[in-house]
Amino acid sequence: MASKLSQQKAKEVTVEGSIDMQWGTVLDCLRADFDENTYKSWIKPLALVNIEDGRAIMAAPTRFMRNWLMSNFAERIKAAWKTVNDGVLDIEIVVLSGFSGSDKENLTVAEPQQNNNLSVKAAPKEQNRVISDNEFGAPLDPRFTFESFVVGKSNELAYAAARRVAENKDVNFNPLFLHGGVGLGKTHLMHAIAWANRKHFPERKVVYLSAEQFMYQFISALRYKDTMSFKKKFRNVDLLMIDDLQFIANKNSTQEEFFHTFNALIDHHRQVILSADRSPSNLDGVEERIRSRLGWGLVADIHPTDYELRLGILHQKANGVPEVEIQSEVLEFLARRISSNVRELEGAFNRMVAHSTLIGRPITLDMTKEVLQDLLRANDRRVTVDEIQRRVADYFNIKLADILSARRARQVARPRQVAMYLCKHLTSKSLPAIGRNFGGRDHTTVMHAVKRIDELRQTDSVLEEDILHLERMFST
Repeated sequence: MASKLSQQKAKEVTVEGSIDMQWGTVLDCLRADFDENTYKSWIKPLALVNIEDGRAIMAAPTRFMRNWLMSNFAERIKAAWKTVNDGVLDIEIVVLSGFSGSDKENLTVAEPQQNNNLSVKAAPKEQNRVISDNEFGAPLDPRFTFESFVVGKSNELAYAAARRVAENKDVNFNPLFLHGGVGLGKTHLMHAIAWANRKHFPERKVVYLSAEQFMYQFISALRYKDTMSFKKKFRNVDLLMIDDLQFIANKNSTQEEFFHTFNALIDHHRQVILSADRSPSNLDGVEERIRSRLGWGLVADIHPTDYELRLGILHQKANGVPEVEIQSEVLEFLARRISSNVRELEGAFNRMVAHSTLIGRPITLDMTKEVLQDLLRANDRRVTVDEIQRRVADYFNIKLADILSARRARQVARPRQVAMYLCKHLTSKSLPAIGRNFGGRDHTTVMHAVKRIDELRQTDSVLEEDILHLERMFST
């Protein structure tokens, strides 16, 4: 059946159905291939336009991004496509100004130009994106609503707080600060707040963007000496939401402007919602005066998912593809085996459905184990960097913030080296990736830590016992 699909690819040119599933699977492959920052900066803004003549055609928002992707990541993107659709022999990236990946439903394709490049334009679709007020923010994903968010014990506080903010103009906690690990639903809740708030209060100015986008807009304002316009834009909104606040760590100028923007909005009783991968007190590299203000309102932690919540998410996704029959035992198996984060769980589900749709093979437990064998192997017991950092900090009775800080005191430096050593041996992270997770350190620092601990294990019996004990903790 795969070969028949390849032969018909020139005829099936809509970005719907199985083609859309293929794109979702390609994104899952690329997310696993790149670190999170690279994925968010370069891959996530892409959208699939079409598949024709053996080419997967994608759109990027700027020429610079298009050129960078073609120069640096073209082969990896092509390889991801080939794992999903062997009829894709090449890729093409076109430029669509002002566009980002979540606008894919708004694409229309014009006639090819003489240079054989596809001309793409955006057809406005007001019900599926925030316009006008959010023109300097990021587009919102229409899939991320409260109705599509599955609530469980691990996220019920964050969900309740998000609904309260979305459906009431005046709340008694400001700011709302959401924090938790990767893929647990922080961004989903923020998008849901924006959609619901605009529905209940259409006159309000709502802006959502990442901390990285906030920084780039600020830098642009400095470059063009237009800081007054920047201040006016951000200090005249009714609801400001900034995602991934940890990005501004150690960026002093951006922190200064964020501090004044934050205070101006709070003083004028405008709602502020923020998210990060850790709590305000653990945001190393962020000024103390900012961290203290982030705790003024409500700090809601989103914990890792439990089995019941993961199963609920899978049932919801299965209901969204009624044309595919999925046995209950398959969903239960996935909920048990893939426990790292919701994003990976959804990726596994999409991959399984795409395989079934493309190959024409029913989804059974055996088929699931075969298609997802690499992912299941990785999840048998996958220790995360965050887990190692937390457990090492607890074991040596120091603060997590100390491990991530620049402090060089022996009582902090040695546990930090132990944590780096364990990350190297217990995770699949590269040395540069480990360094980034330890306060942005260079990979040579991690290399030195690993070598030093290896040496000390030969002579220091106490340290050897400590590491053996920690390794046993992570193996159970």
